Amino acid sequence: MRTKVHDVLPISLRRSLLALGVGINVARRKRRFTVASMAERLAISMGTYRRIERGDPTVAMGTYAMALFVLDLRNLEQIVAPANDELGLMLDQERLPKRVRHRLSEASP
Repeated sequence: MRTKVHDVLPISLRRSLLALGVGINVARRKRRFTVASMAERLAISMGTYRRIERGDPTVAMGTYAMALFVLDLRNLEQIVAPANDELGLMLDQERLPKRVRHRLSEASP
C-alpha cells in the first residue's frame, strides 16, 4: 500500500533512496549474505529487508543505519560532516564581509 510520503517525495530524493538500496544490495551480495541472513541479523522480516533494497522511504532510518552497520559501512557521520556540506561552505563564503575596517576604539595609538 502506498502512503502519502511516496506522493510528496521529490524525485531526486527518490532516486537517492533507490541508489542507497541498490548499494546495500550490492554490498550484501559482495559479502555473500542472503536476504534471509540479512533480515535475521537486522531482526526484521524479509519483506522489510526487501523494501530497504528497493529504497522504500517508509522504512525507518534506524533500520537503514543498522543495515549499513551490518555490512560494515559505518561512516554515516560523513554524510553531514561540516567539511562535506558544500552548500553550507558556500553560504559561509558568501557571508564573509567584503571589507574589514578597524573601529576607532580598536585602532592602535
